Amino acid sequence: MSEKKILLSEKEIPTHWYNVMKDMPNPLKPPINPGTGKPAGPEDFSAIFPQALIAQEMSGDRWVEIPDEVRELYKIWRPTPMFRAYQLEKALGTPAHIYYKYEGVSPAGSHKLNTAIPQAYYNKKEGIKRLATETGAGQWGSSLSMACKFFDLECAVYMVKVSYNQKPYRRILMNSFGAEVIPSPSDRTESGRAVLAQNPDSPGSLGVAISEAVEDAAKRGDTNYALGSVLNHVILHQTVIGQEALLQMEKVGEYPDVIFGSCGGGSNFAGLAFPFLHQNLTAGKKTRLVAVEPEACPTLTRGKFAYDFGDVAQLTPIMMMYTLGHDFMPPGIHAGGLRYHGDSPLVSQLYHDGLIEAEACGQTDVFKAALQFAQTEGIIPAPESAHAVSSAINEALRAKESGEKRVILFNLSGHGHFDMSAYESYLSGNLQDIQYDEDALKQSLERLPQVT
Repeated sequence: MSEKKILLSEKEIPTHWYNVMKDMPNPLKPPINPGTGKPAGPEDFSAIFPQALIAQEMSGDRWVEIPDEVRELYKIWRPTPMFRAYQLEKALGTPAHIYYKYEGVSPAGSHKLNTAIPQAYYNKKEGIKRLATETGAGQWGSSLSMACKFFDLECAVYMVKVSYNQKPYRRILMNSFGAEVIPSPSDRTESGRAVLAQNPDSPGSLGVAISEAVEDAAKRGDTNYALGSVLNHVILHQTVIGQEALLQMEKVGEYPDVIFGSCGGGSNFAGLAFPFLHQNLTAGKKTRLVAVEPEACPTLTRGKFAYDFGDVAQLTPIMMMYTLGHDFMPPGIHAGGLRYHGDSPLVSQLYHDGLIEAEACGQTDVFKAALQFAQTEGIIPAPESAHAVSSAINEALRAKESGEKRVILFNLSGHGHFDMSAYESYLSGNLQDIQYDEDALKQSLERLPQVT
């Protein structure tokens, strides 16, 4: 078949989310309560999460039913299209077939709405009035702002300060849906004030913003915390992407040899990859699954597999994951959504077990690939999403060199319409590759919590 756009009907929106934990050969190590040093149970999460999400976080069921109210809202933009990148293939002169699943058609412009809606739904059902969260590039904050408005909830977003300043239109989008957006670190919380006391000019990080949002939620009885990546229930909700992609690949009579997804906390990579991993683990498929991260924040490729906090202020449970250290401050790259010191425990365990792969890309190579994609396929990718674009192009060029036909699939997780300042920097020659501080990384890893 030769379709450019592969579509599904509303009836083909998944009815269940896929839980990879059921199929993992090695189970996750439990999160640890930092106060007691013992495995964390449901009660340790109840101050900031609704019971339904806590149950999903710890669920062993392979399939979790999607509520009808959530599926109805999914219909605003789902199923999302898949495209064959014919023009890009032609420009590269590759025998590879390149497909991309496009999540940028969501009202928020990215895949993040897939989990924002169920998180708002479950919180509303349990009587919560307000949600607090963090955001890096602003895609998650935009999505949660919309979801909160759908369910008549207030929303407070702690936005990493470097992104707050780089991406004003993301902030304005959140404000348009009624959210309060606070640059992080801020003087609103104890954790924010502590960071500012050490460095008044701190650019912030997702780890700092998480601390502020968790502290905000824990101090107010009407408020819960919402997270846009990393945790099991967030990964769960994103698997609608991969389930739809399986059906779309079936429609064109092909199957991917390799899948790429950009990876910060892990949700968009996992959302596409995990349903295909299910096929690897249960049906004998052999698809390579590659998480792509920035060289400036190389959590999987340079981090340590160890127990660590998810935030700077050490308010969260301690989780087993690949980490650069909870107080590591990544450089201020334009892919703000990938500037996280840790990774999803699920992604981390699977990478540790050799069931998925990882690679890192430099910032200038990423923007070069993003422009080549935009100039051939007509979509300007978000800087985060462009990491997957870059790796897909490199894979297609390797296929050209070897003369080997292969099928490549990647997740174009969001558009870059609010990232024009980043593209302006690249086009003007002012964008440079930024290296993380090796000494700072070493010191950060030395300060990991000791868990026996």
